Amino acid sequence: RFQIQRGKTDPTSYKSLGDCFRTIFQREGLLGFYKGILPPVLAETPKRAVKFFTFEQYKKLLGYVSLPPGLAFAVAGLGSGLTEAVVINPFEVVKVTLQTNQNAFAEQPSSFVQAQQIIKTGGLGSQGLNKGLTATLGRHGVFNMVYFGFYFNVKNILPVNKDPNLEFLRKFGIGLVSGTIASIINIPFDVAKSRIQGPQPVPGEIKYRTCFKTMATVYKEEGFLALYKGLLPKIMRLGPGGAVMLLVYEYVYAWLQDTV
Repeated sequence: RFQIQRGKTDPTSYKSLGDCFRTIFQREGLLGFYKGILPPVLAETPKRAVKFFTFEQYKKLLGYVSLPPGLAFAVAGLGSGLTEAVVINPFEVVKVTLQTNQNAFAEQPSSFVQAQQIIKTGGLGSQGLNKGLTATLGRHGVFNMVYFGFYFNVKNILPVNKDPNLEFLRKFGIGLVSGTIASIINIPFDVAKSRIQGPQPVPGEIKYRTCFKTMATVYKEEGFLALYKGLLPKIMRLGPGGAVMLLVYEYVYAWLQDTV
């Protein structure tokens, strides 16, 4: 919601995160906070599987190239993010379309009906179910590059703790910082994606079409900080969430290596 706002004169403008929560609750009810929940639920398992599986595969492939280990982690992360974006983009289009609909939850179409409407009007290409793919590629590619690159490089530098609890906290702290930094760096792509996939300012007229042109338009019309709209909710979600994902990945991967 923050990312599709076009300035203080926008009728959908929210003054703060708290104001956004209050307004959605008053206008759309409690279920308004759960709009677009089905697409990410359906996509989350394959998305995470693709992220971590392809990261390992790209890392193995890069073992045949004479890259410094630190750079190899970042490049493998970039590759996994680009692959993940191709899988997740159609789900993102449906999710953003549902979340930007300000009607009451009960008045909304279902995720499947919304997907059918998108395909009917725009097809499967850049005007339909794969709208904003370049911005999604940028968002996930940059995030994973920083996320994996920072985590594994810093983890290998900081000394390991013999105490399991302190070692857990060490990894959690590095993962938290990794998710936070990656969120800060990639959010301009996120804003561009939301503008492209969300409702256009003038119905029937496409203003936000390509990733970098959208960024340039937002910067020119609304200023530099507009490219960082929604940063706080994003950090609140992906900071601790990113730490948990990496810890689960590490411990499950280690367990599988020992038992399978």
